[in-house]
Amino acid sequence: MKDIRIIPLLHIKSENVVKPVHTEALRVVGSPKSLSTRYYAEGADELIYLDVVASLYQRNFDFELLRSVTENIFIPVTVGGGIRSITDINNALRAGADKVAINTYAVRHPVFLKEAAKEFGSQCITLFIEAKQRPDGSYEVYTDGGREWTGSDAIEWAKQAIDLGVGEILISSIDRDGTKRGYDVELIRKISTFAPIPIIAHGGAGTSESIREVICEGKADAVAVSSVFHYGELSIQNVKRYLVERGIATREI
Repeated sequence: MKDIRIIPLLHIKSENVVKPVHTEALRVVGSPKSLSTRYYAEGADELIYLDVVASLYQRNFDFELLRSVTENIFIPVTVGGGIRSITDINNALRAGADKVAINTYAVRHPVFLKEAAKEFGSQCITLFIEAKQRPDGSYEVYTDGGREWTGSDAIEWAKQAIDLGVGEILISSIDRDGTKRGYDVELIRKISTFAPIPIIAHGGAGTSESIREVICEGKADAVAVSSVFHYGELSIQNVKRYLVERGIATREI
């Protein structure tokens, strides 16, 4: 097993970091710059920076705010929210991003993933899936910050995106997001079992054990964590130590 990556995730609304529950009830928890600086100092392996309303409101991504966040952060940064063109990706990379996460525009224009991977390389393109479980147990893709249902099956969409050339998948459970009830292990496992690319699990981290569970049982390659890091209920170093003590390799503590 490769070293597991521990990745704080920042939900951005305007100039604040917010924390949604089931994509709603947004609560301000800090500023992007202060939290990213804190997580970098605490040993984060990467950072995920998502504008949660850009697609919903058809608003352009704030590249200047991103630049202010990344200027003193020397770890990989993945950004998403309102990415709709090759120019947007280029601007994000110029502003300090290493990868871009694409959800809404990709669902509506799947070929864009292929074009983006060809232009920038697969390692630069992350598919972001927001998924909600249906009554029959299957999972549906949602867009626009988890507010719009699409009718598309999340597992089939992941397969299609892999064929189109994405280099990584970030998958978030709408049902678990912000609840601290643990990750949707079954959702992650359904994708990780066939995916030849890294899978990042998000939505529901509550304890170090819940993180271990999605790694060992869900076969996630990385975990994205927000609430419990923002509120100081868990620390990056303590999570890494917990995993190492249980035989799970992480990047340097």
